[in-house]
Amino acid sequence: MVESLKKILPQKVSTAPTDLEAHGKDESYPIHHPPMAVVYAENLSDIQTALAWTRKHHIPVIPFGAGTSLEGHVVPQGPAISLDVSGLNRVVQIHPEDFMAVVEPGLTRKSLNEALKGTGLFFPVDPGADASLGGMAATNASGTTTVRYGGMRQSVLALQVVLANGEVLELGRGVRKTSAGYNLKDLFIGSEGTLGLITRLTLKLHPLPEHIHTLRVFFDNLTQTAQAAYAVMASGLPVARLELVDGVGIQAINHYLGRSYPEKPALFVEFHSSTHQALEAESSLAIELIQAAGAIRIDPARTQEERTAQWEARHQAYWALVNLFPGKEYLSTDTAVPVSKMPDLVQYSSYLLREMGLKGNILGHVGDGNFHTLVVCEPGDPRAEVFSERLVEHTLALGGTCTGEHGVGLRKKKYLAKEHGPALDWMRQIKRLFDPENLLNPGKIFD
Repeated sequence: MVESLKKILPQKVSTAPTDLEAHGKDESYPIHHPPMAVVYAENLSDIQTALAWTRKHHIPVIPFGAGTSLEGHVVPQGPAISLDVSGLNRVVQIHPEDFMAVVEPGLTRKSLNEALKGTGLFFPVDPGADASLGGMAATNASGTTTVRYGGMRQSVLALQVVLANGEVLELGRGVRKTSAGYNLKDLFIGSEGTLGLITRLTLKLHPLPEHIHTLRVFFDNLTQTAQAAYAVMASGLPVARLELVDGVGIQAINHYLGRSYPEKPALFVEFHSSTHQALEAESSLAIELIQAAGAIRIDPARTQEERTAQWEARHQAYWALVNLFPGKEYLSTDTAVPVSKMPDLVQYSSYLLREMGLKGNILGHVGDGNFHTLVVCEPGDPRAEVFSERLVEHTLALGGTCTGEHGVGLRKKKYLAKEHGPALDWMRQIKRLFDPENLLNPGKIFD
């Protein structure tokens, strides 16, 4: 059967074991399953040809960008082909006068910002990994700068998508606001490849900040750290980044990157401003609030090199923990709550680790109420999943969500009925409307 696919897409279909293995897993989901074949699409026509083949043979197709997802989004649940769009990686147009860029889905966020050098603009969504922009839209990714600039849903102005039947839709417009019809564009953001394949994105850009102030702030305990983060957010200060890393995370970073940070819970804080005076006033007030919350040490990052090193440490925190506990399995939670409930959830997560006798660390984008607990366990240890279930139960009781940015994929499906109630049935109806044969990434979001 795959031979017929190779004939209609010559030199673009691989069944090499290394390619199949790479496309049957993501960054952290423990179960791997290789696809039947990998299609390396280079243009819209390739995607439509592959989709026509999947319809003819009733074989599911799974979009694949950089493979940096965390919840099993790209893992096949049976015979399937992987449709790799990493070759669609062009910057189609840059419109600096309109603060917009048009890109293909396989372009990564770092490559876009390289292309923007000299324009005075940047694309701020920063999930840590150098993810593909199509994949970031498909999971509604966010990251360290979301508290100031928003995530992918706030950053995508328009999409081109291909449906399971091969039809091409243009969704949204290259404008900052529109009230013309149903907002189908946002329906596809966060749909995880289950409704259609993203083939082009129009993205919102922002001016590079002229003045940046970055701090590392250390506390005696996690409770003070979380409460300090809330105090900064409650003040209304226009913070650009507000990240929490607990003592275990700092220890792992020191070990992995050769740093010498105090091994105490910390906040990594950054302000962006257009004037030096505004920056000084904002950061001074933040320091007052942080000191009042019990900070024991405040280290400013005074140069670009120091700022880069600080955010590298934050982005490498996951791999630092993996390095600290080699040979284990790792589960990353992704809960989010209203900002006022964030200290409660951080404390509960820490308590739950101790109560269940688990190792792990707590870190995340506490400025927008989202954080992760990285749980370390022996392969097959059921306690990690029990931890996640109990944490989600508490999160939902606080009015939160089971996933702030990673997406549903395979792991979070079981929580959606409780989070969404009857709305989940309407989601299923939308899936059937766009993909009646269930060929687009089946088994993700719901069964």
